[in-house]
Parts: sequence; C-alpha cells; structure tokens
Amino acid sequence: MEKTHHRPTSRKVSISEKELIQAIKDKPSVRLDHAATELDRRPNYFNSSSDESVASSSRTLQLATRPSCFSSPSSAEIESLEPNPSPEEEALLVKLKSNRISEIEEALISIRRVTRLDEGSRISLCTARLISSLRSLIVSRYATVQVNATAVLVNLSLVKSNKVKIVRSGIVPPLIDVLKCGSSEAQEHSVGAVFSLALEDENKTAIGVLGALEPLLHLIRVGTELTRHDSALALYHLSLVQSNRGKLVKLGAVQVLLSMARLGQTMNRVLLILCNMASCPVSRPALLDSGAVECMVGILRGPREVTESTRESCVAVLYGLSHDGGLRFKGLAMAANAVEELTKVERSGRERAKQKAKRVLEVMRAKMEDDSSPENEEIDWEELLNSGSVTRSQYRDGGDGEKSRVNSSEF
Repeated sequence: MEKTHHRPTSRKVSISEKELIQAIKDKPSVRLDHAATELDRRPNYFNSSSDESVASSSRTLQLATRPSCFSSPSSAEIESLEPNPSPEEEALLVKLKSNRISEIEEALISIRRVTRLDEGSRISLCTARLISSLRSLIVSRYATVQVNATAVLVNLSLVKSNKVKIVRSGIVPPLIDVLKCGSSEAQEHSVGAVFSLALEDENKTAIGVLGALEPLLHLIRVGTELTRHDSALALYHLSLVQSNRGKLVKLGAVQVLLSMARLGQTMNRVLLILCNMASCPVSRPALLDSGAVECMVGILRGPREVTESTRESCVAVLYGLSHDGGLRFKGLAMAANAVEELTKVERSGRERAKQKAKRVLEVMRAKMEDDSSPENEEIDWEELLNSGSVTRSQYRDGGDGEKSRVNSSEF
C-alpha cells in the first residue's frame, strides 16, 4: 500500500470539545502514515472468495443501527452551508442516492479511486452532501457497499482540515456499528478511519464519548492483523485524553492490556497505551492494583528476548507508576526485584531509557531513606501490598475530569 504524507493546509476547522460534548448530551443516543485505501485486493485475512469491487450485490450484511448522537443536517442546512455542488459532485451524488446497487458501487469505487492519491480531491469531495450520503451507505446491508463506503471515508480523513468536519457530520456512530458487527474488511477500514480521525486533538474526547473505546478494545484482541494494529494506534491516541483513560479503566482495559503484554501480543503498541495510562492519576491506581509493576519487570527480565524500544517502554511505564506519591509502588517494585532490572537498563540501555531508569531508582532510594526513619520502622510491607489501601483510596478520588495531559510523544 502506498504511503501518503500529511501536508499542512491553510483551511482550519476549529470546534471546541465543550461544544461537541454538549451536543451529545442534548441528544439521545495510519499507522501515522496510514496509506490511502487501495482498490486492489488486500491480503485475505478472512474467508472470502469475492473481489470487493465486483462481488455480487446479493451478499448482504445485517447491522444493528442506532440513532446518531448528532443529527444529520437537513437539505436546507446543507445548501446554506455550502455552495452549489460542482457538476462532477452532482453526478456522483445522483448515483449514491440511486435505488440501483450497481450505480452506488460504481460511484463509490470512482470516489475511492480519485481520493486514493489526490489530496486535492480529498478536500474538494469532503462536502456535507457527500458525507451525508456516506453515513447511510456505511451501514448498508450490502457488504460491498459498506466496504467501499468505509474505504472512501478513510481516504477523506487523511486530510487534516477534513477530520473535525467529518466527526461533526455525525458519521462516527455508524462507524462504531461497523466496528461491532461489520464484515472483516469493512472493520479494517472503519478502524483505520477512527485512527485517522483520532489524530486530531479536537476529536479525541468526542470519539471516546460516542463509544468507540469498547469495540476498539475488543478488536485489538480478535481482529485481523491490520485491524489489531490500527486499533492499538487508535487507542494510543485516544488515551492521550484523561477522560478516555478513565473510561478505559471502567471498561477493564488495564487487565486486557497487561494480559496482552505478558503474552507478547501487539506488545510494543500495547505498552505505548500503558505508558499513557501510567502517567495519569486517574488510571495509575488501577495499574498498580492489576500487577503492572510485576508485569513490566517480568518483561524486562525475560525469558522472551525484547527489543530496545520494548525495554524503553517498560521503563517508561514504571517511571509513570513511580509517581503514585505513596509507599505502594516501592513495595511492589521491591517485591518484583525491580532494582536489579532497572540497574541493567541504567548501565546498558538507550539514553532515554537510562534516564528514566535512573529516576525510578532515585525515587526508590529516596523512599528507602525516608522509610529508615524511626516513625516508619513499623511498616508491615506484606500487609501494605495485599491491602492496596493507598491505591484504592486514590482511585476513589479519581474521575474523568481533565486534570492533566500526559506528555507522551506521538510515534
């Protein structure tokens, strides 16, 4: 798949997250260089013998649709927001609204082809009219229509100036429906679209509120290779927002991610998500309670051989956890014999990993000195480790509020 590069554009859409959330409350309910979707067949990760562009339109797919959190704009509203469509767009819109499946497929394939590499077409075709037509086609009962509609949306979402516009159109709920029960290939495209849209800071909170986290957490375990990859990247970027980290804790994501890390499944990407969560006072207690310290030290120790980037990520998670402000981290780290592994990293790791390992060791040594004072001589470490009282009391005080933002570099 060819790689595309995001170029800054002069058009900028600025919609506040507060406005997005208020709109939700009022209504019921690329890889970084993610390439434009191809018309050529992808590797057959699932059992299907039909080509996506010529598959029989009699093959249907049932979806559980639900009301969108954002109302679809009326025709009058669309007309007032945008000028009259170009002849090219008008011809495509006529086909997209046709009662004949073959004409709809023809229009979608045409749009998909022209937006595959041409950024100008991605901008000019990302109109309210066309996105409105895609909303219904994304949840079409015809699998080939669904696949091509989601692929078109991925291509349109690659332009930065389109990202907020697409989310504001109300198209995320249909995408989530596909994540839950679409065909394997449509899920691949839908995950890619959510990942692409999540790169925009203004979209992160809204995507989490609309319910994308739970299906992404499911697909990171059971999807195709591409789906698992993009689900992890989407969760990484969405977890940069504290409110989403709180939601992930409530969904049981900590146990899921730690289990995947232990088994070496999508390890590097999972560790990046855990880095975000370890740096947050809302999600950090859940990590301590779920054995994250022992898990990270175990990965560093082996027996599985790990890369330098994996070692660095494990140390970064431990570094984040060391900021719990209490005795719990020290007790867990001592029980896991973290000093030995951190000392190895401090001596032979990459520079950034060395610095973090050094800081964690300094935190532990400082606490050891504090604990040697007379008033701390009677601490029962075994009782402290088993009770988790420090962590749980902090967790009760946590919430989904935006108290801090993790300083984690995008990869």
